[in-house]
Amino acid sequence: MHKIAFFSAAVLTLSLAIAGPLPAQDAEYLMEVGTVAPAGSPWADQLKAFKKEVQERTDGRLKVKLRLGRGNERSLARRVQMGSMQSFAGSVGGMSSIVREVTVIESPYLFENFAAADKALDDPAVKEQMRKILSKRGLIFGIWSENGYRSYFSRNPIRTPDDMKGVRFRSQESMVHVETYEAFGATPVPVDVANTLMSVQTGVVDGFDNTPLFAMAGTWYQGLKEGQRNIFLSRHCYQPALLTYSKKWFNTLPKDIQVVLTSVSQELTDWGRDQVRKVEPVLLKNLARYGYKIHDPTPEELAPFKAAQKNVPDQVAKELGPTSQALLKAIRKAM
Repeated sequence: MHKIAFFSAAVLTLSLAIAGPLPAQDAEYLMEVGTVAPAGSPWADQLKAFKKEVQERTDGRLKVKLRLGRGNERSLARRVQMGSMQSFAGSVGGMSSIVREVTVIESPYLFENFAAADKALDDPAVKEQMRKILSKRGLIFGIWSENGYRSYFSRNPIRTPDDMKGVRFRSQESMVHVETYEAFGATPVPVDVANTLMSVQTGVVDGFDNTPLFAMAGTWYQGLKEGQRNIFLSRHCYQPALLTYSKKWFNTLPKDIQVVLTSVSQELTDWGRDQVRKVEPVLLKNLARYGYKIHDPTPEELAPFKAAQKNVPDQVAKELGPTSQALLKAIRKAM
């Protein structure tokens, strides 16, 4: 019996030596995507489409799990950077907490309209700049998404920059958002996503800026009391979002799966942007039903806002250093 067992083991060892290890394509890999985006939102729909595409292109070898409505962007981005989570989907502002150079993208009035933003961010030179910046911070660029154009939600109406002086606004935890408020003489109060609604409800802040989409999805619109609900459609900050991967995790993947993750179709980005943009008119109507007085300023009314903020992009880029300045230059060149 011992001889038979020894012979069987020897045959198995020889077979493995000849055949080699099991091929990598037979293995399964897991990618958890952390995001504050809630279920049912356009962002969630784009991530579902992403999941479907990469799972199909990898023949199911890569399993994608979407962790929707989780935590705050800063902690999620940090987890992915450290390698304890495989992927983060969130705003550039959230990403800037660990990759400060990219915050310049959210400078006020940098992109005149959606077409200009698309042209710049999809430009190969700009994408290459992003890849280099993220790679140095332990991240791999995946695809673009977007939050859209941010505007001001406040207790009191806003019509001129003077209306913002001394007003406490919730600010995203990002240099460019803080400096944008300070350019008006407003008082920015950095608050993370999870605590913003309470900050508005309790009067810690008198308003905030965000897109109608996020104000609704995050229920922030409920924070302002009836009779004190105002929106000034400044559209001062175009906020893209992006999907990134942990470099530590990415480097453990087979080459063909790496290729899939870094060559997701442009159509998915275009479709995701379209979903966000076409829902805004509906959301504004809903906000009006909830008692919001919405003011859509004329170009003449916006002029003093743009003048007050015209130096912010270059000031931020200069403070952040040559890498951020190069990114801003590439964006402007692309447009």
